[in-house]
Amino acid sequence: MHKLQLYILQALFLFGVNIIYAQGNIEEPRPPIESKNFNKLLSKMVKEEVPLIGVDTLYKHASKYLILDARELQEYKVSHIEGAKYIGYDEVDFSAVEGLPKDTPIVVYCSIGVRSEHIGDKLESQGFTNVYNLYGSIFEWANRGYELVDNAGYPTKKVHAYNWIWGKWMVNEGYEKVY
Repeated sequence: MHKLQLYILQALFLFGVNIIYAQGNIEEPRPPIESKNFNKLLSKMVKEEVPLIGVDTLYKHASKYLILDARELQEYKVSHIEGAKYIGYDEVDFSAVEGLPKDTPIVVYCSIGVRSEHIGDKLESQGFTNVYNLYGSIFEWANRGYELVDNAGYPTKKVHAYNWIWGKWMVNEGYEKVY
């Protein structure tokens, strides 16, 4: 095969992969995480039972998704991703998805992605077919410097870091950890 033919095939393959991603027909590979150590932790704790979506992808396309916060209410009140609906974890409130078509694109997040994976799994067991877990969740969102809002909808630099053990994974010094 000539080099030119090889380049054309490679370009077509890459273009084809981008088309598939844009249509949402295949899962995003394990999204990048800023911290290698945080990524190592996530790769052990997040089982990928629910397809993953990266924070950069969600940031660019947030309006296409119903975003659900699977943390506890006190965490949500400190800050959350703009437009996110509270669903909770210990006492899950599924009212945010009542009556929605089962193919509604949904992203679930928590602090790092473990609780949200469990809630995503529950949504899938209820028949939802387009559910994603935000890999690295709100900690990675803050680590990237993306905006969060408080309970009144105003921008905030505070993040409920759950506790000091988990809070060490939120490393952007521009954000204040709240416990």
